[in-house]
Amino acid sequence: MNLCDIKTIKQIMAMFSLNFRKEFGQNFLTNPSVVEDIADNCCDKPESTILEIGPGIGSLTRELAERYESVVALEIDKGLIPVLKYTLGEYRNVTVINEDVMKADLSEILAPYFEKGPVSVCANLPYYITTPILMKLLESGLPFENITIMIQSEVADRLCAPAGGKNCGAITAVLNYYGAPEKLFTVTADNFIPAPKVDSSVVRIRLYPEKPVKPMDEATFFRTIRAAFEQRRKTLPNALSAVFGELSKEEITDVIVSCGHSATIRGEKLSVADFAALSDKLYQRIK
Repeated sequence: MNLCDIKTIKQIMAMFSLNFRKEFGQNFLTNPSVVEDIADNCCDKPESTILEIGPGIGSLTRELAERYESVVALEIDKGLIPVLKYTLGEYRNVTVINEDVMKADLSEILAPYFEKGPVSVCANLPYYITTPILMKLLESGLPFENITIMIQSEVADRLCAPAGGKNCGAITAVLNYYGAPEKLFTVTADNFIPAPKVDSSVVRIRLYPEKPVKPMDEATFFRTIRAAFEQRRKTLPNALSAVFGELSKEEITDVIVSCGHSATIRGEKLSVADFAALSDKLYQRIK
């Protein structure tokens, strides 16, 4: 069964009286080599369990099931559940769950799989909810080894931007706190049905078993990052002053300079380690 064949996709959708649902970001891949590449790069341990978010009609799910020990697929669209039973019926290592990943208790769902071995994530994420899903995964505290996602190319550039680059943003700094992102390849819009208006890219994030920086207070660390990028055209003292109201601009400037930075530096120039050091000194001033 070639689930990347446009004719087959349309036949299956018609068989189950389904339409592509824009509100769920349903754009199905029609290039089998892309599906295979994603599955190949998702993880390098065949004994892994893969959490797949948004399996659609199961094209990527089948490839994951061929390569890895187990696949747990979360699908929000209840109309696709009978489709997945049909397309994945031969695979005994696949579990399909009709649930919204944003509402799902991932700890409970994945507990037995973490007991057996490593777990990684693979997902073709809807553009409109990429960041919330990614942050839920990162903030879950679950020991995922890799998160491999296909997302809008513009967002991929932001996630993988180096410190100081024009695409660097708050999500870049936060992501680099949790793991090392790498843009693997681009998938043009003509590889989907229906075709989206923009190209996509596949990004793999190798999560750190132990974070390379350990801020004194995570809340202050994330607050510092958020403040630095909320008004990114402003110098760092001005940007932080808008959020850290309990400190004067002079105090904030003093902290920044004491960390070895110019008083005119902008937040986009700071690395994750820089933000950790800066947030530690801010925390010491305000605690």
